[in-house]
Amino acid sequence: MNIFERLHNGEAIDIRDEEYQKQAHGEMKKCRHLCWQINSTDPSDTQKIIALENELLNGQIKDGSFFTPPFQVDLANCLRVGKNVFANHGLTVMSLGGITIEDGVMLGPEVGLFTVNHEPNNIRVLKTKPIHIKKNAWIGARVNILPGVTIGENAIVGTGSIVTKDVPDNTVVVGNPARIVKTIAKK
Repeated sequence: MNIFERLHNGEAIDIRDEEYQKQAHGEMKKCRHLCWQINSTDPSDTQKIIALENELLNGQIKDGSFFTPPFQVDLANCLRVGKNVFANHGLTVMSLGGITIEDGVMLGPEVGLFTVNHEPNNIRVLKTKPIHIKKNAWIGARVNILPGVTIGENAIVGTGSIVTKDVPDNTVVVGNPARIVKTIAKK
């Protein structure tokens, strides 16, 4: 198993581990460079941005998906993006634990997706948990989603919320920590 598979299977990894250094840091270096290229591109050159995003995300930016620069993705090989996904500027993605963003998701400005945490007794040891954002969810501006959280289908996360627990389908959550304030009527 590679280092990503080991982490996704729940193994804790010391950041000084030789395989971690080689595999994860190699991918991070590639992603930092591509993000820099994207973020340095004239915003009116949409075709170039899309081509670079496709390179970064291994061909996943298609069928209406677009990440608005500037943004930062640390490990694109751990990120899965569906169709018609839109991310506004300032997106921060720490995807070592794996992130799935399904079709039709909207992400507001300055959203943070964080799948990594450290062991309290040894901060050099990483633990990861995946984030899953289901179809047609809407994530408001400056929302932070923490490791292990699933955002339900058609859910809405209000601006500035910090999401520490799963959000059910068809609900609205707000606050720190985010809590359910409304159920959305199904059409």
